[in-house]
Amino acid sequence: MSILVIAEHDNATLKASTRNTLTAALKLGSTVEVLVAGHNCQAAAQAAAVLAGVAKVKVADAASLAEGFAENLAALVVSMAAGYTHILAPATTYGKNFLPRVAALLDVAQISEISAVVDANTFIRPIYAGNALATVESSDGVKVITVRTTAFDAATDGGSAGIESVGAPADLGCTSLVGRELSVSERPELGAAKVIVSGGRGLGNGDNYQQVLAPLADKLGAALGASRAAVDAGFVPNDYQVGQTGKVVAPQLYIAIGISGAIQHLAGMKDSKVIVAINKDADAPIFQVADYGLVGDLFEVVPQLTAAL
Repeated sequence: MSILVIAEHDNATLKASTRNTLTAALKLGSTVEVLVAGHNCQAAAQAAAVLAGVAKVKVADAASLAEGFAENLAALVVSMAAGYTHILAPATTYGKNFLPRVAALLDVAQISEISAVVDANTFIRPIYAGNALATVESSDGVKVITVRTTAFDAATDGGSAGIESVGAPADLGCTSLVGRELSVSERPELGAAKVIVSGGRGLGNGDNYQQVLAPLADKLGAALGASRAAVDAGFVPNDYQVGQTGKVVAPQLYIAIGISGAIQHLAGMKDSKVIVAINKDADAPIFQVADYGLVGDLFEVVPQLTAAL
């Protein structure tokens, strides 16, 4: 039983999500190969080769794969699919972009956002915004799976897999890159941060968000996040959003400030190791999932907390 993991990377380094996806793959079997598809991506391939548990790294290096367009990447994966029983990718924007296309081309049902592996054919995945868990059994010859990365520990280094080059299909020419705007921040990436400070509608406006939360995040070396209500109100950009329709995170420490705890937000952060909630409403749903709760005016409490650190 051979398993293929599609690595998420930026052609130079592996994304943390690849390590979590590898851990899920290793629960399915011992023969796990990693595909690194990109352009001038040898550094990412080398990083994949030293992950513990990887049997082989396959590298498809072509200009047509440089930007990770779904059409070209899916064609590559489908051309390799015959040799594998399972194909896995992280349930991130990257994986969600191309893997459904792979499943459609292979005429199989995708199994999305698994949070546990029961056996080679059976998986557990959250439904209803994480309020219920579904056990899904697949009889497809090839299982196409996205992995909820917060549900699996990150794989460690310690391997020495061989690296093999594979040919890339011709550029399908369906998509061209017009431009890319990357947000640059000195803070940790939200999806991989160990500490996250999140703010909600209770902060009132974007200025308050920055004035109250930024000093605390600086003290903790934390990433900044937000509820959908705060994003919709224009306090912060969309890439700050944590929740069912934003980023799913599981840091060591999650501090929710002025967030009521709507079910859609809880779906994106309730797997955090320690949750701290600060809200003036003692009946706010966020306190039901919090390990530590503080009922109080955030405009008084948070500056005091920041000063005490």
